[in-house]
Amino acid sequence: MNKQKRTEIFERLKADNPNPTTELEYSSPFELLAAVLLSAQATDVGVNKATRKLFPIANTPQAIIDLGIDGLKEKIKTIGLFNTKAENLMKTCHMLVELHDSVVPDNREDLEALPGVGRKTANVILNTAFGQPAMAVDTHIFRVSNRTGIAPGKNVLEVEKRLLRLVPKEYLIDAHHWLILHGRYVCVARKPRCGACNIEDLCEFKNKTDY
Repeated sequence: MNKQKRTEIFERLKADNPNPTTELEYSSPFELLAAVLLSAQATDVGVNKATRKLFPIANTPQAIIDLGIDGLKEKIKTIGLFNTKAENLMKTCHMLVELHDSVVPDNREDLEALPGVGRKTANVILNTAFGQPAMAVDTHIFRVSNRTGIAPGKNVLEVEKRLLRLVPKEYLIDAHHWLILHGRYVCVARKPRCGACNIEDLCEFKNKTDY
């Protein structure tokens, strides 16, 4: 795919959704970090349902520590793998209090040192909370990047690096959200909704559908 096509794709995605953001509900970098930690193998809808109960009571590292592990589990028990997620979130809260004065770090090294925080989670925080050009490649972004030809790659890291290199700079901060939403609602896994896609004529996918 050439640069002109890529630019046109992101121009259209922006025109449709000028201010994209995560569907996770949060009001601070810590709330976003907690929500992303809870979101592995869970839907954003499911996480939001739990955090609406949790955040009014505990939305800082110290408040979650004060809630205690059993109290935390009670608030998030509707989310899959809640026991492991509660343990990781609690350990993360202790590290944030002890090492970072309860402030979420704005750099990859410190973020990835937190329990349960891998490269993808760190990228979400760097991009969404701190406005840094990072690309959190999930299954949606991986699929859309390969299927459309925007940034094909054999693995997540390859796609991440290609996107960072190939997405026009003026679209880089928001590209992560546009691609996730496109993969979630239009370029879906089983049968892409090509007939409802505003970049269908630019996409290089060979087996387009009428749907």
